Amino acid sequence: LEEAAFQLQQIFRIDISIALNILGIESMRAGRYSIAYTCFKLAADRGYSKAQFNVGLCYEHGRGTEKDLEKAAFYYYQAASSCHPMAQYRYARHLLCHRPEHEWHRHREAVTFLEQAAVAGITEAQAYLGVFYLRGLQPKEQRGLKYLLLAAKNGDAQSRYHVGVCYEKGLGVQQNLAEAMRHYRESAAAGNRNARERLQV
Repeated sequence: LEEAAFQLQQIFRIDISIALNILGIESMRAGRYSIAYTCFKLAADRGYSKAQFNVGLCYEHGRGTEKDLEKAAFYYYQAASSCHPMAQYRYARHLLCHRPEHEWHRHREAVTFLEQAAVAGITEAQAYLGVFYLRGLQPKEQRGLKYLLLAAKNGDAQSRYHVGVCYEKGLGVQQNLAEAMRHYRESAAAGNRNARERLQV
């Protein structure tokens, strides 16, 4: 009986969190940002990862509360730890952009979260990792190309352009100008200006 009561409590807690998060989303769409933030925060404090991510967004963009990147990172981390892919991406970006480069444990943590988000299909994480591996202090060109190809397949025109650069310069793959041109054309057709300029060259 105690186990059944505990299970009911858990279901009730999760259902309230879902309802609060939905109410927050509807309030955000209606432009009632402070109400949205309050709803997200209540659900986040109950441990609901989607609401934790939304609180992070509120702090990052100053919607319904003051802009605070450290608080945004805190909530992104909480959601990321519960395997929320977009939170993993945003928290990793925060670590890489706002932490000293000599903090190697933070650096490794960021890459781990980025890879988890990329595997989960987050195009932004795939694109970021692709460039990260190509331009790092110790470039891992094949790994970078792998992630760029994933992002390009998901429709990211900038990643498609970078794939063209890899083929043109032989980064992580055998140099192939015809293949480079194909990727530049696809990227340019999707509106990428860099690809259009490269085609003219």
